[in-house]
Amino acid sequence: MRCTNFYFKGNDNLDIHVYKYEGETDKPKGIIQIAHGMNETASRYEYFAKHLTKNGYIVYINDHRGHGKTAKTVENVGYLAKENGFYHLVEDMNILTNIIKNENEGLPIYLFGHSMGSFASQNYIMKYSHNIDGVILSGSNGDHGFILNLAEIIINREIKKHGRLYRSKFIDNLIFGRNNRKFKNTKTEFDWLSRDEEEVKKYIDNPFCGLIFTCGFFYDFIQGLKEIEDKHNLAKIPLDLPIYILSGDKDPIGKFGIGVFNLRDRYINLGVQDVSCKLYEGGRHEMLNETNKDDVIKDILDWINNKLVQKTT
Repeated sequence: MRCTNFYFKGNDNLDIHVYKYEGETDKPKGIIQIAHGMNETASRYEYFAKHLTKNGYIVYINDHRGHGKTAKTVENVGYLAKENGFYHLVEDMNILTNIIKNENEGLPIYLFGHSMGSFASQNYIMKYSHNIDGVILSGSNGDHGFILNLAEIIINREIKKHGRLYRSKFIDNLIFGRNNRKFKNTKTEFDWLSRDEEEVKKYIDNPFCGLIFTCGFFYDFIQGLKEIEDKHNLAKIPLDLPIYILSGDKDPIGKFGIGVFNLRDRYINLGVQDVSCKLYEGGRHEMLNETNKDDVIKDILDWINNKLVQKTT
């Protein structure tokens, strides 16, 4: 597998870092664009990229603004923009899609979004689904409701006291503090990510992971989640867009499967014609870093390959 790095200008002229992974074939089957999760880095998807490239795909994954090599320094992690950070993040994704289309004319593009990246992808398909051939949502949720309004009030109160750049332990604990509660004999505060202790250790040892994000990030993220749940925005999703949803049934972000099924049902009730959903028994938040990750990757590849066959028949 060959990896190259490049930067592009984001929505507000910010330099956005990208990894591009390519295999040995001179006739790739398609493109996988990856939108990673909150509080992690694009480099954590290299294992996934190896499997995708081995199976004939080119992979692009950018470090989102406020993350990894786009943030450049640990001090910049968790800060997206002066305002409307989540909006800019989604726009960055579409700019990258257009770069991908220009570099790979005629090849199908599938968007894979994990966690925060899955929520960004939910927003993306309301605006730019014409640019992709399908979307895969990992570690996601479709059930927030009134909690978003309550969270907005609390976060806005912190911003009024301390400003958008303030990193509030109170807000961080409010949002993530309960994630470990259903797991017995936990060794770290991040055991909810995976049953694989070595993968959890890698996350903890990465200085660009597991930090407290700014209040501005959380406020903008809440606005993005509210946009996703708006009925007028949901109506913009094309009914012929293939959607695959996957999660662990022990993922607290997906409310241990309940939120995942709510997300599935949201698209089905909209009338989307091709919605698939799979819960993995015992799996936690990061299915690509779980003890059964090879099975998960095989299922993803099977789904994408099947969509390609359907496109040509």
